[in-house]
Amino acid sequence: MRTLLLLGVTAFCLCVFVAADKQPERQADKSSPEKEDGVLQLKKGNFNRALRKHKQLLVYFHTPLSGEGHRISAAFEDAAAELQGSEVTLAVVDVTKEKDLAKDLNVTGLATIRLYLSGDKHNPVPCPVPQSSASILTWLKRRSGSASDLIADLSQSETSEELTVVGFFKELNHEYVQVFYAAAIDLPDINFAVTESDEVISKHGLTHDVVMLFRKSKLIQAYKMMPETSKEMLIIFITVYQMDPVTEYTGQTATQILTSPVLNHALLFVNKSSAGFKEIHAAFNSAAEAFRLKILFVWVNVDEPRNGRLMEYFRVREFEAPLIRMVNLTDHVTYHLPSDTLDVQTIKTFCQSYLDGKAKPKMQSEPITEGWDTKPVKELVGMTLEKVAFNPNKTVFVLFYLPYSSESRALFPLWEDLAEAVKDREDVVIARIDASANDINMSMQGAYPSVCLFPALYAERMVVYKGKRNVKGLVKFLDKEMAKAKKDRVKEDEDRKKYIEAAKAEEAKKANKTKDEL
Repeated sequence: MRTLLLLGVTAFCLCVFVAADKQPERQADKSSPEKEDGVLQLKKGNFNRALRKHKQLLVYFHTPLSGEGHRISAAFEDAAAELQGSEVTLAVVDVTKEKDLAKDLNVTGLATIRLYLSGDKHNPVPCPVPQSSASILTWLKRRSGSASDLIADLSQSETSEELTVVGFFKELNHEYVQVFYAAAIDLPDINFAVTESDEVISKHGLTHDVVMLFRKSKLIQAYKMMPETSKEMLIIFITVYQMDPVTEYTGQTATQILTSPVLNHALLFVNKSSAGFKEIHAAFNSAAEAFRLKILFVWVNVDEPRNGRLMEYFRVREFEAPLIRMVNLTDHVTYHLPSDTLDVQTIKTFCQSYLDGKAKPKMQSEPITEGWDTKPVKELVGMTLEKVAFNPNKTVFVLFYLPYSSESRALFPLWEDLAEAVKDREDVVIARIDASANDINMSMQGAYPSVCLFPALYAERMVVYKGKRNVKGLVKFLDKEMAKAKKDRVKEDEDRKKYIEAAKAEEAKKANKTKDEL
């Protein structure tokens, strides 16, 4: 009897402990999600409850202030209206407010959309970022459907202005069709169709098991399915040829560019209103055709203010255009095309050298070479530029050059002559720096080559030389700026003396106050 009583007490205690352990979760789930425009507003306190309640829960983890966030939120609201009464419920989580929830769910990226099925919190299905509400509806429909749903009359598809992806298959139960349909699910913004028609096959002179891309009745490209063809390979083919060989970077195309499965990007920075724009763009476009599926070609208008952040990221200034940079979106290492001639062959050679691993990455600073400061003309790099140029006890004349520019190389003898002319002046330094291999974090006022003087002042002043490029003109400019700086230095020294005296007086005052307190 006593044993039974002890067992009963133990069981009761266990029940109490279990109930207590679950209490926080229940308390966290006590609030019901609110709806706005048919979309659930989820928080950490009601997320689990929503999972248990809804069989299919499509959740958008968003950042409200982003432009893309507004567009996707609008698509969600429209899709929610269409899905009323269905098994799918749409919801959003504001990751700027629900940081703990986002962390718990391992949500990264600005636009993350997941479909949670039957309350499974740990194995959601990722949803592609939609362009519209139709994208969401198409994705859900294709997920629950089969390849037979894509069988269609191609007479209308081929004439559509939108891209249409058509699969020609001999047997709809072949594994090629499954790969094709899997790609269709992941690309809900693109029209897909399937046919077994021999008439269509013969019309285009092709065999079966081919994927073709059409736009306005025009065959853009064909892809022969092979046993090794994966969904990912097919998606790369479709998304690459969905775009033009060269795409302009804009607010509308940014997402398409950044989400492209092709991770090698060639970027042409050019002024659209410049005289040589058409010729350079044509060369860039011709080169692009040779590297489809390997490199994504993008051009950036440096005259567009909204491209400022992109230019800042790549450290490109408007006056440096036109130029080409290569970047891989995995490691973000940048490469610079070392040429002032941007013709088709030059661009192709650069792209191939990059793919072959022979191109040299663009660094913030070249390494400091041994004996760099022992020569008449000091060879500066990114790490030494500001230290040398802004030395308050030296007047420094710097040539910013591009090694591949004939105009730059033409100034090298002049710079040696200038160094010889002022070799006995210990307060003057003649230097040069490769502007293509080192980041120049200064406000340059013109294209390279550029000649700039840094006066011997505590204030970091830079004066651009715009006179005749000969020794006489350079020395005259040097003397003039040094005389001006000498007067400014007297004022600087007086101000510095007053500042130091005031600082000492304040320090003494604090010391006396501390002494009195003690």
